Amino acid sequence: MSKATLKDTRISDLVDQNYVHAYVLFYFGIRFYEYSELTLAQVCQKQGLRVEQVIRELESPTYLREADLPLVSYPIDLIIEYLKHSHFLFVKHKLPYIARLVESFKAHHEDYLVVERDLKFVFPLFVEDFIEHIYEEEDTLFRYILTLERASKGTHVPPKLYYLLEKNSVQKFAMEHDVHDDEMEGIRKITRDYAVNKDTPLHIKVMYNELRDFEKSLITHARIENDILFPKAMAIENRVKKLFFDKIKYN
Repeated sequence: MSKATLKDTRISDLVDQNYVHAYVLFYFGIRFYEYSELTLAQVCQKQGLRVEQVIRELESPTYLREADLPLVSYPIDLIIEYLKHSHFLFVKHKLPYIARLVESFKAHHEDYLVVERDLKFVFPLFVEDFIEHIYEEEDTLFRYILTLERASKGTHVPPKLYYLLEKNSVQKFAMEHDVHDDEMEGIRKITRDYAVNKDTPLHIKVMYNELRDFEKSLITHARIENDILFPKAMAIENRVKKLFFDKIKYN
């Protein structure tokens, strides 16, 4: 679609063509459901935005996408930085956007009244639990692994390291992590696996698409932790334990 055509396209049509457009517009302060009948040019004029800049972002297919990197070959500290950056995108960008979609959702149809009620109750609880989980992960698991990495290079205080090795276990973290691997099961049930059809209202299509994409991101995130982070961390932990207890044995 040409820039001239984009300018004269109604917001509802832009979003219907590509649901990611709703996400881009949101971060320009444009709620697609509030300006659905206006064209992009009209909304930009109303909001004091440069339409060319908005169009550039709409045309970008990588807007706030997670990078596709060969993480298995990366050192563990960079893998953790990647995971922390994903946490940042979840907490500061994706979840606030989805939360606003849920808050502003008005069913106006008996087929979706229960969905509206249940989502507005469940989603804030999910967000609260999810944020608590990832901050705890950063404060415990990630910190422990980085300490192990430093210890493997000879940077550690023996009494403190002994205490950490006695208190923590990468295997235990991995087992606890499995419990959180299907955090969106309840939301899938409410939305009937994000089912839509040609008659589904646009707001619901956008909201379900974002929920589905978020779940895919969580699955990818969990796979990186389970298949890359934990095996690397266990190998480092075993190496550190051997170095530490060998040193004690010969002292």
